[in-house]
Parts: sequence; C-alpha cells; structure tokens
Amino acid sequence: MFDQLIDIIKKDKRIWEKFQNCLIERELKSKTVLLNENQVATHIFFIKEGCLRESFNKEGKDITFQFFFEGQAVASMDSFINNTPSLFSIESIEPSVIYSIKKTDFDEMLKTIPEFNETFQKFVFQRFSHYSHLFLSRIKDTPQERYNELLQNHPEIIKRVPQHFIASYLGITSVSLSRIRNR
Repeated sequence: MFDQLIDIIKKDKRIWEKFQNCLIERELKSKTVLLNENQVATHIFFIKEGCLRESFNKEGKDITFQFFFEGQAVASMDSFINNTPSLFSIESIEPSVIYSIKKTDFDEMLKTIPEFNETFQKFVFQRFSHYSHLFLSRIKDTPQERYNELLQNHPEIIKRVPQHFIASYLGITSVSLSRIRNR
C-alpha cells in the first residue's frame, strides 16, 4: 500500500514537493512502542522494513490481535480518525524502518489528492474486512483451525513472529501452540 500512495503523490511534482517532507523515516529497535493504549493516535505509520503488532492489556495479560509487515499501513484507525483514545498499543516486534505521517499532514493529503483518498478508503475497507474475519474466526473456529488458517494464508507470521505473540494472537497459551505445532 505504501508504494501505491507514494506513486500517487509523486505523479504531480508540485504535490510531491508539498508533501515529501511530511514522510518522516524512522529506524526502530525491537520492542519500540509507537502508540500506547489510551493515547490518542496522532500519526499513521507505513512499514518499509520489519514487523509491528497491535496489542492490548486485559487484566495484566498482553493480547496480540494483528501483525503488520513491509508495505502495510498501521494506525489505531478509530483513534486516528476520531481523535479518541486508542484501544490498543502499536509496537515493533523486530528492528524496523517506518515512515510516519502526522494526522494534520495526512488529512491535508486526503483533501488535496483524490486518488490518495480513494486508496486510503480501500485500505480502511480491507482492514474492516480483516477484522470481521478475525472476529468470526474467534467465534466459530477451533485453535487448530485458526493455526492452520494462519499457516496457510500468513506463513510470514509463523516465520517471523515469536511463538508467544502467535499464541496470544490465536487466543491460546504457548504450551497449547506447541502441542498444535507438534500434531
């Protein structure tokens, strides 16, 4: 997605000159927190390299509910759009390189560049679809089925994400995940 958005901005030299300085490149160490739960999201992030996760704390237990990799955008969308406290945190899982854009600059891009706005809307709908599938999977699928789906459709998670985060994402313990993997 990030490459698409940059290509859209670069189409018009005048627009590129106006917005290129809004893209702030940052190198992150593993376990760098970009947004804390209950903090208002003021930036959207685009991953150039690395992996980020979204998580929340439930009664002292860290629960991961999404992973993001190269080319993907990450933000607490509800917080970012509505200026409300985030329901979750965003953290790097591995050393990463990201671009961040402030909300004010991002809003200006949406107003100024119609194609940028259309692409962002598609992204929001994709995220909504993903969350709908995740929600239904938690209700109807067994942990084994959720793991198999992850293995089939998102092997990058299995390869790059620590087991305790995968277990949390699947809604099971690390011990249960080990048993499932050994079957």
